[in-house]
Amino acid sequence: MTLPAIAVSKLVKRFGTSTVLDDINLDIPDGKVSCLIGPSGSGKSTLLRCLAFLEETSEGMITVHGEALGFYENAKGGRERLPMAQIRSVRSQIGMVFQQFNLWPHMTALGNVSEALKTVHKLAKRDAEERAMAQLKKVGLENRAGHYPAQLSGGQQQRVAIARALALQPKIMLFDEPTSALDPELTGEVLNVMRDLAAEGMTMVVVSHEIGFAATVGQQISFLDHGKLLFTGPPSEVFAKPRHPRLEQFLDTYLDRGASMLV
Repeated sequence: MTLPAIAVSKLVKRFGTSTVLDDINLDIPDGKVSCLIGPSGSGKSTLLRCLAFLEETSEGMITVHGEALGFYENAKGGRERLPMAQIRSVRSQIGMVFQQFNLWPHMTALGNVSEALKTVHKLAKRDAEERAMAQLKKVGLENRAGHYPAQLSGGQQQRVAIARALALQPKIMLFDEPTSALDPELTGEVLNVMRDLAAEGMTMVVVSHEIGFAATVGQQISFLDHGKLLFTGPPSEVFAKPRHPRLEQFLDTYLDRGASMLV
């Protein structure tokens, strides 16, 4: 039996007295595209940040290819925090792309993609820039390598951010609403890069309001509402009629965002 790329068990996340994720159980299949959908404030982005250990969970366990992330269960059934070196090792399997591009304005596209390779991975400048150029080519921006973020469109900046994450050679890519800061005209170029990654078999977890993308590219769809995972399944089940009433209500809101093909 193939291990899931990420396994989430009984995950709870609280901020103070507010529970934002409540008893989440979810397996992310290896080599597949999993999409997290749901209304704003449902906990999608918080769940993604927990998967990247950018947020520490309050309860529950996460494993990445069978390795515990952040915490492990001790002999008494309690949770104990793993050493930071071990956490960093597991996290290195994961790349993340955010809503905002977070590029360094004083560095070119090539500099943005190669910087972590030089400073974190200690690659020689030539080797780092060769790898960075390969990733810029992958996202269709090799001819913009010498441009600064201010000289790039929003879609190009997001593609540089994707190239930067890919350059670190992750096994899993997490996308947190990667097109939400883009004009509709620029959204397509980012989604096309993600489609190419999906075709290559990259394991991806995508938080998105682009329901058309989720329905056509996603192989597993998970619907969250008020911090609870209401159901998970393939698009053919999630979007088939009759639908869960809450999903029906949610989709009605997004019919003008490319979801008309589903009804």
